[in-house]
Amino acid sequence: MPHITRESLMTLETYAKARKDFRAKVMAHKKVRAVHLGEHLTLLFEDELTIRYQIQEILRVEKTFEEEAIQDELDAYNPLVPDGLNWKATLLVEYEDVEERKQALANLKGIEDRVWVQVGNAPRVYAIADEDLERENDQKTSAVHFVRFEFTPSMVSELRRGGALSIGVDHPAYTFTLHEVPEPTRRALLADLASD
Repeated sequence: MPHITRESLMTLETYAKARKDFRAKVMAHKKVRAVHLGEHLTLLFEDELTIRYQIQEILRVEKTFEEEAIQDELDAYNPLVPDGLNWKATLLVEYEDVEERKQALANLKGIEDRVWVQVGNAPRVYAIADEDLERENDQKTSAVHFVRFEFTPSMVSELRRGGALSIGVDHPAYTFTLHEVPEPTRRALLADLASD
């Protein structure tokens, strides 16, 4: 799967001109890649376009134009692009009320390891979470995690043949199963997997 290179990024000036249209394109793209697991968990499945947008936004906000600093961002974010045998996602734990969020993050320690996807009758594939740095401490989990789901070639083939896809979470304090992923989302995620 393609990685983002320095040459493929827009300059700050070009991005400033294209930002409004590019942002609208990415927001529409992200909408179909968001999977809500109940009221308080969302998986935003990342791909080359979503990560490219994040990099462009960081470079814009920080007014970064030095080659070394741009390469640092590429090195940090390219690992979040799926490689053809996995899906990568941002897991958001969402509670609007500050006190409720504080209590929930304490109760949901370890939730990032209990999110799963399942293809047909194959065993559930549990998320591999936060490989870049630990986002949980003794008191609470984080509201944002980066997760990866690894597939076997047979699971990818099963998905390509139309096999069922479900996504869920089975934490003691939060359980939810999306038994059938909506077809537009399923198609978007299938595009992240390499062809046979």
